[in-house]
Amino acid sequence: MEGYMQVPIKTVYIGKVSETVEKKSKFITTIKPVNTEEEALRFIDEIKKRYRDASHNCYAYVLGIGDNLQRCTDDGEPGGTAGKPILDVLLGEGLHNTLAVVTRYFGGTLLGTGGLVKAYTNAVKEGLKGCKIIEKQMGETMEINVDYTDLGKLQYTLAEKKISVLDTVYTDKVTLQIIAPIDKSDEYREAVIQATNGKVRFKITGKQCFGQTDGDVIIFP
Repeated sequence: MEGYMQVPIKTVYIGKVSETVEKKSKFITTIKPVNTEEEALRFIDEIKKRYRDASHNCYAYVLGIGDNLQRCTDDGEPGGTAGKPILDVLLGEGLHNTLAVVTRYFGGTLLGTGGLVKAYTNAVKEGLKGCKIIEKQMGETMEINVDYTDLGKLQYTLAEKKISVLDTVYTDKVTLQIIAPIDKSDEYREAVIQATNGKVRFKITGKQCFGQTDGDVIIFP
């Protein structure tokens, strides 16, 4: 659990493989979320084996909340024409813990340094279009008990504040499991208390890294 994460970070949740063509050279972009450098290097080796007949397998990755670890390589392309453009796209998009590998099959026509920078930049931008991007943040999980008469007001407030409901159990009362961004948990608790005139019971159950995509809550280990 990323206990030091106090603000949301943007990262790739589901990666993508895409292809672009520039003057008959084919560029295959593989984008993947990674959490450690070992994981990144292991996947890069897999890509190199998968495309062992390619002209180049260039890559870049950023790791850590503050992007404190950044790596890139041109893999035989002229210096600064492949790895750095790939890295620049990742940083420009504000992505963390993300790896991009661009595999090139030479098509017989030289692109020049400017052409290579443009081709690798475009390959990663196109690849990211097909990825699912998510914002991860630390949340506080809470259990709320409420009477049925106050349930409607509570649900309205939760929706208005965009507080994620993880589970709902109906017995003689209603018990909701919710998660709220940790930096706003006090504010959200106060809103729920006001909405129900104080007729709710809270229990803090823990802290959890989470994100949302397509309206679904994703819980991260």
